[in-house]
Amino acid sequence: MTAIRPLDGATAARIARAFAPAHWYGNRWHYCYSRIKLRSDPLYPGVVQALRGSRAPLLDLGCGIGLLAHALRAGGVDLPYRGIDNDAGKIAQARRAAAVAGLGGVDFQQLDLARALPAHRGSVAVLDVLQYLDDDAQARLLDAAIAMLAPGARLVLRSGLEDDSRRMRVTRGFDLVANRLGWMNAAPKRYPRADALRARLLAAGLEVDFTPLRGHTPFNNWRVVATRPGSGVS
Repeated sequence: MTAIRPLDGATAARIARAFAPAHWYGNRWHYCYSRIKLRSDPLYPGVVQALRGSRAPLLDLGCGIGLLAHALRAGGVDLPYRGIDNDAGKIAQARRAAAVAGLGGVDFQQLDLARALPAHRGSVAVLDVLQYLDDDAQARLLDAAIAMLAPGARLVLRSGLEDDSRRMRVTRGFDLVANRLGWMNAAPKRYPRADALRARLLAAGLEVDFTPLRGHTPFNNWRVVATRPGSGVS
């Protein structure tokens, strides 16, 4: 299997420009973060690959500043996109960058996912979110996301998977640092184990595929694609 690679430098720079400040003296944090993230992490090409060919509307739970929407459009994936996050600042940045880039068919909404989930029927992305939830909250989110899947639609997860490896220790340490620096507003609670996650998805009648999604990073990140059988909207 060919490893999934991060975006090329030109594409990463083009997307990141939408996150640049309006004035030269503005804060360039989101611009720099976006450019580095897109260039170093194969997350977004991995999700674009997983959703290519689908026509199902996508709900991105924990969308952050909306980078997935930009990567989808850059990759020629034009399905309707809605991003949800509980961080008002990130949602404001996501809306501004989408407007600057002229993205069509995208919407961003602030919502506390611990309290409620929006109505949706289609595909669902849950990227780098599960580790911030305890076991019960993970189960509730996964069950809710599975219930949203239309026939042929896909649940795309990216998470560190607990396996007691050195990569897992690095992953946990990085997430703790991100919380202490204020980039993430929560500390990691529980990383799912591959066997338990696979069993839950298979029990729901989904077709499941696990793919390493590490790139040149030291993290123990995996992409999980669970597809609802059927021809409906894929």
